Amino acid sequence: MSDTKILLKEKEMPEAWYNIQADMPNLPKPPLHPVTKEPVGPQDLKPIFPMGLIEQEVSRDRWIEIPDEVREIYRLWRPSPLCRARRLEKALDTPAHIYYKYEGVSPAGSHKLNTSVPQAYYNKKEGIKRLATETGAGQWGVALSQACSFFGLECTVYMVKVSYHQKPYRRSLMQVFGSNVIPSPSELTSSGRKILEKDPDSLGSLGIAISEAVEDAAGREDTNYALGSVLNHVILHQTVIGLEAKKQMEKADHYPDVVIACCGGGSNFGGMAFPFAHDKLVKGKKVRLLAVEPISCPTLTRGHFGYDYGDVAGFTPLLWMYTLGKDFMPPGIHAGGLRYHGDSPLVSQLVHDGIVEARAYGQTAVFQSAVLFARSEGVLPAPESSHAIHAAVEEALAAKEAGEKRIILFNLSGHGLLDLSSYDAYLEGKLIDYPLPEEELEKALAALPKV
Repeated sequence: MSDTKILLKEKEMPEAWYNIQADMPNLPKPPLHPVTKEPVGPQDLKPIFPMGLIEQEVSRDRWIEIPDEVREIYRLWRPSPLCRARRLEKALDTPAHIYYKYEGVSPAGSHKLNTSVPQAYYNKKEGIKRLATETGAGQWGVALSQACSFFGLECTVYMVKVSYHQKPYRRSLMQVFGSNVIPSPSELTSSGRKILEKDPDSLGSLGIAISEAVEDAAGREDTNYALGSVLNHVILHQTVIGLEAKKQMEKADHYPDVVIACCGGGSNFGGMAFPFAHDKLVKGKKVRLLAVEPISCPTLTRGHFGYDYGDVAGFTPLLWMYTLGKDFMPPGIHAGGLRYHGDSPLVSQLVHDGIVEARAYGQTAVFQSAVLFARSEGVLPAPESSHAIHAAVEEALAAKEAGEKRIILFNLSGHGLLDLSSYDAYLEGKLIDYPLPEEELEKALAALPKV
């Protein structure tokens, strides 16, 4: 690539992250201490987070500069490509234009490296030697393993047990980068042992794995905790996706009518949608913002809006968010990264205020669209990302029905090359949909904390 082309690409990569807290009409209620139930202050977070990230968590500044050391690593894959899915448009026979931002080109194969790199950087800067974390399908675990390798940190990953067995090659990739990967729930922590006493065959959940990782971090002075989604600073780092997409869409002389991303904890969706939410909130743009989740874990579409713990054991602060209840145990669907009982307080507040839409799908329809996309565009998507693809397909068919030229933009947050066992299950007809029964939801919500 010529020096001129490199410079042009550099201009697409942001120099600062966008903080939507500066523009929201209503901010979420503050996190509460798990014991005192009083608002959490910076000192409460210092045992497991570096001050650099704590300051970002509470900042109201619209723009936060990206450190040069972080941008230098970002250059390995950023800016990521924006592609027009012309062959998918042809397959659907739609007048809609479908664009996708492809985050699967990162060394980790997903968007998660956008935040793991700055998190490792700020921890290294403050003298931390080791990070503990959880992971669902494994994308976050791989990303943090790589980031820790870049900065010379040790890494321990508590991987949700069902994904530990469903996604063995992501586990292998974490180990390649030097991480210790533990199936969760485990016998290594008190929270893991309590779960196994109740249910020795527990499939695990992100809420359980978070409890184990937080307990691990809190028990060692040289260790901090790193989270791959949900928190404000995590979504802040991910806004490089939407900021780049806006510049790239300008080059295509198009602006999206709808921006779509899958949503588990909210970092993928917020990273893509929040820069466009700025246009909606500040400039009056009519763009729709659509978060997509599984019907088996319908946090935004059927959850309770209020305070809940971010983990099963109740170690984390109580967050103001949509939740299915911390004790909710999601089924072992193949989109492991979307199996979380809660959601980002920022995303939740925007959904509650009607600024963001939410939609839920079953996994058989999602995989059908994933295969259509792969056969049309030649890219195998991660099961999580395929929720966004299915929503884009539905939007394109709706445009066809209405006879309108709709501009659709979605985030293809990761590739599915390490999810082939999930595709095998779909192609062999072994996948089933699991709409969450109302009685299970009511049971989980009955245990919400009294605040």
